[in-house]
Order: sequence, then structure tokens, then C-alpha cells
Amino acid sequence: MAYTGALMPSMLSPSLLFTYAFTAALVAGLLLKVWLATRQIRTVARHRGAVPAAFDGHVTLAAHQRAADYTIAKTRFGLLELAISSAVLLGWTLLGGLDALNQALLTWLGGGMTQQLALLAGFALIGGAIDLPASWWQTFVIEQRYGFNQMTQRLWLVDLVKSTIIGALFGLPLAALILWLMHAAGAYWWLWAWGVLVVFNLVMMVAYPLWIAPLFNHFQPLRDEALIERVQALMQRCGFTAKGFFVMDGSRRSAHGNAYFTGLGAAKRVVFFDTLLKQLNPDEVQAVLAHELGHFKHKHVMRRMIGLFALTLVGFALLGWLATRGWFYTGLGVQPNLTLDGGASNDALALALFTLAAPVFMVFVTPLFSQLSRHDEFQADAYAARQANRSDLRAALLKLYQDNASTLTPDPVYARFYYSHPPAAERLAHLAAS
Repeated sequence: MAYTGALMPSMLSPSLLFTYAFTAALVAGLLLKVWLATRQIRTVARHRGAVPAAFDGHVTLAAHQRAADYTIAKTRFGLLELAISSAVLLGWTLLGGLDALNQALLTWLGGGMTQQLALLAGFALIGGAIDLPASWWQTFVIEQRYGFNQMTQRLWLVDLVKSTIIGALFGLPLAALILWLMHAAGAYWWLWAWGVLVVFNLVMMVAYPLWIAPLFNHFQPLRDEALIERVQALMQRCGFTAKGFFVMDGSRRSAHGNAYFTGLGAAKRVVFFDTLLKQLNPDEVQAVLAHELGHFKHKHVMRRMIGLFALTLVGFALLGWLATRGWFYTGLGVQPNLTLDGGASNDALALALFTLAAPVFMVFVTPLFSQLSRHDEFQADAYAARQANRSDLRAALLKLYQDNASTLTPDPVYARFYYSHPPAAERLAHLAAS
């Protein structure tokens, strides 16, 4: 992949303008997130003292206050994580962290594929190591305090090691192939790379439930014959088939409950968390499954997958253009490798910088994706109300809100911006009217 564009010392150089744009977007996004988080904390705290009228008699005051305290604790910790992640981002970019790592690896390894893979691997490992303390605190302090954490320190470390090994086994060959395409496939390398990523994701949809997920959790066939009969009847009524119904030992890690479809084609299966089966009765489990079927019936899963692939294509096309612009590198604090004849390449640098910079600008379209997701949830609820029982779904949602300590009184602006699922009061009111 050719590199073009000289460094421009002018005060109005493209490099400086991009630095200003990146900094402005970062500061604006940071201020926006802080404002939203403080609104959420104030709103939840203000309504902590009384159960909302719509939930009176269904949710106890103690459960409501526990949910409020849990939400506030998570949101406050999120502010700390936001500050740390912003500092790390600046450290990688404008303060020269990625440039220093690149130069050190060039000195040690010279140019070539080994150096590029080492750069991406080092970037990922350092970033993961920086995130570890926050992950540990979230699990063993916040989740532990509110009775959700079931993990031991040993299991947490084992999961970390497994995830790192699996990430390397799959990520390094994929990265090597994309880097090779960037070098060898000409100006439209990004189209080939996008195709590789699409195929990889489709393969993983089959491979993950069959071979990867069992490395972390135990999956046993559902043995409750009465529930199996209900679930099979529901799926036949809705026109769906699955390879099997499985119970996952989610309680090894968390008290939160869930159910989901996973896989593709013949590998598609229904998975229930064991915690969910303990929380809900068979009618309520059937209603929750009907909701998940609603996502498939309305083609939400397919539409989201196509949308993700389309967005990825746009991202690769943009990267294909940015990777040949000198200001993209220098504007983010990195000196590009100008001696390409010597074998050094900017491809890994471009990939790393793009993964750092793109989320800074994408934060402003978060409300759009949240709105689309909430719309899909309303449709899936309405489908479940028709195929199962509206009152069973309502009862299941109430139990899940209470057992998962989901706040009943979120800030409406915060919810509009972030929530992929409608707030409890809005969701139940919509369900009653559907």
C-alpha cells in the first residue's frame, strides 16, 4: 500500500487541523458523557426514596433502593473509567505512546510482517493490561457488594488466560492476512479485507457455540421435560427449529440471568442461563423465549448483522483512504514510516490508529443505534405477547428487573442516549398497549 503526503509545517496544515478536530471531538464527547452520567446519578438518587406508582405492589422498597444504589455505583465507577480511558487514549496518540512503541519495535525487529504483528499484539496486550484493574474492581468490588459476583479469583485468572490465548490464536492469523492484503492487494485492499472479515465472522458464528463457548462454561441439555415440551410447542408454533436446548452454568460467574439464541444454520441452539431458570417459572421462561423468537421473526438479527457488515465496509473504505494520508499519522502523534523502500510499513500503524480514533467520532451517533435497538425490543415484546402470554412476559420482566437490580427511574436523556432496551416503565406500558 503506497504512502503519500508530505509533512506540512504550516499552522493550517492538514495534520494540525486533524489534531484540532480529534481533540475537539474527544473533549466534546468527554463532556457529553460526564453530563449524561451526572444526570443519571442525580435522577436515580432523587427517586430512591419511593417505588414508582406503576410498580407499587410488585417491587419492594428495599429492592428499588438496592437497584438505585447499584446503578449509582456503576455510573460513578464509569466516570472513573472514562477519565482513565481518555488519558490512555491521549497517551497512545498525541503524547506519543504508539509512536514510541512503533519506533522501539522497528529498532528491535526492523521492518516487515513480524514487526507489524508485534506492534498490534503489543498494542492489544498493553491496552488489556491497563484495563485489568478496572475489570477486577468491577467484578470483585461492585458486583460482589451487590450480590452478583460468583467468580473466584482463580476462575477470573483462568478466564483471562484462556481469552488471551484464544485471542492470539484467532487474532494474529487474521491480522496477518489483513496486513498482507494491505500490502499486496492494491488500492482496493480494503474491499478484500472486508470480505475476509465477513467470512471470519460468519465462521465464528458457527464455531463459537460449538467449540469456544464450552471452554468457558458447561452446557448441558435441558432436562425439564415439561419445559422442553412448552419450548418445542412454542418454536413449532412460531416456525422455528434449533439443534438443541441447553442450560449454561452462568451461576459460576454471576447471579444475573439471561437466555439467548446462538450459532448459525445447523449450529443454532437455544441457551438458558441456570440463573434464569431459577428466577422464572415455566410460563415466564416461555414468554422470554418468545421475545427472543420475535427478534428472529422480525429479522432483527439479520438486519443488525447486515448493518454491521455495511458499517464495517464503510470503515474499511475510510481506512483505505486515511492510511495513505500523512496528516492522519502526524495529526495523531505518530511519525509515519517514510522509508518504505527499506521494508518498513505503515499498515499496522494505520490499523491501530483507526481503532483509537474512530470511537471518538462515533460516540455522537450512539443515540441513533440505541433508538433502533429499543424499537426492535418493542417489536419483540409485541410478538411475545401474541405467541405466549402478555401477563407472563410482564411478570418475567418484573422479576428480571428486580433480580438484576435494574433501576426503575433512569434519567430520560441518559436512557435515550445509551439504553439498548427501553426503560422499565416505558417498556411495560408499551407491552400493555400492544
